[in-house]
Formats: sequence, C-alpha cells, structure tokens
Amino acid sequence: MCGRYFFDGETAEAVSEELDIDTQSVSMCLGDITPAMSPMVLSAADEESGICIRNMFWGISGKDKKMIINARAESVQNKAMFSDAFKARRLIIPAAGFYEWDNDGSKVTFFRKDKVPIYLAGLYLLSDNRDSFAILTTAANESMIKVHDRMPLLIERQYVKDWLHSSSGAKKMLSEKMPLLESRQEYEQLSLF
Repeated sequence: MCGRYFFDGETAEAVSEELDIDTQSVSMCLGDITPAMSPMVLSAADEESGICIRNMFWGISGKDKKMIINARAESVQNKAMFSDAFKARRLIIPAAGFYEWDNDGSKVTFFRKDKVPIYLAGLYLLSDNRDSFAILTTAANESMIKVHDRMPLLIERQYVKDWLHSSSGAKKMLSEKMPLLESRQEYEQLSLF
C-alpha cells in the first residue's frame, strides 16, 4: 500500500535533471503528500516520447463513493475500473520517499539508498469531473516485508518514458523485481499500558 509520500525541492531539481524537464512549470506540493491533494505527476505528452507535467488529484471515486488511492499491479489489466486507464493513461509520481506504518503504529520512511528520486507507477482516469490518479502497488520485497506486505510499484529512471509511452513495456514492468530500499523509523508509538 502507499498512502503517503514526500516530495522536496532537491527531488524536484533531480527530476528536472534526470528527465530533462522543467518542474517549475507547475505548482508543486512540497512536503508530505496525502490523498485528496493535487501533487505534480508526469504523464505522456502528445509527442511520441515527451513528458507532460501537471498537477492531478490523488484519489479515484469508487462505485461506493469511497476513495481509491491504490490499485494492485497484479490485477490492474483485468479490473474493469482500471484496464482502459492502464492501456492509455499511465503516469509517474516522483517522490523523495514514502511512508508506511508498522503493526505497532510506528511510522517508517522508505527511500533509495543513493537518495535519488523514486518514481512511483500510477494511472489516471476521469473521476468526479477531474483527472484523478491511483498509485500501483505490488508485493513487498525483503526491504519492506517486515513493515507491510505491499509496496508501491517503482519504475527505474531509465524506464520512465517506456512506462508512459509503451503498453507492452509497461506490462513487463508490472512484474519486475523491486529495488531494495533503505528505511528509518521516525518515532515509536508509546503504549499507555
């Protein structure tokens, strides 16, 4: 699962440099990003290999009107709600890292050891009259399994454009092995008993 991530100025500069795009062209949410916010995302531009930078709402309204913030990579191609979006409306959510909470309620921060941006895979569709996105998740790898059994689907920098523009390439990335991440525990939940 992925219910909160963070984005900072250093990450914005690194994304600009790594992908040769101008991240200053949109209003960026800096700091913690939570569902119902409209952070910067990267989608396919009209030209063949271009990247469009825009702000988009995080959360898709489900049939029961509950907000859907994640979609399982393993089933996204077969779910009626997501299959068309996966074929034609994939996106990338750049981040410095993301958070998860362990069984004791303690917040754990996950990030790349080399401190480069993390590129979260997602998709978007029209929901409540606005383009809205969900982050794709996959089975947790050994760097995360002790905290949670799911983690965001991460796309390596060199494959960002393939994720955005190539349906066949994106299908292969759904089952790629996730990179190992570093983690740190911000605080421990204190028991009152």
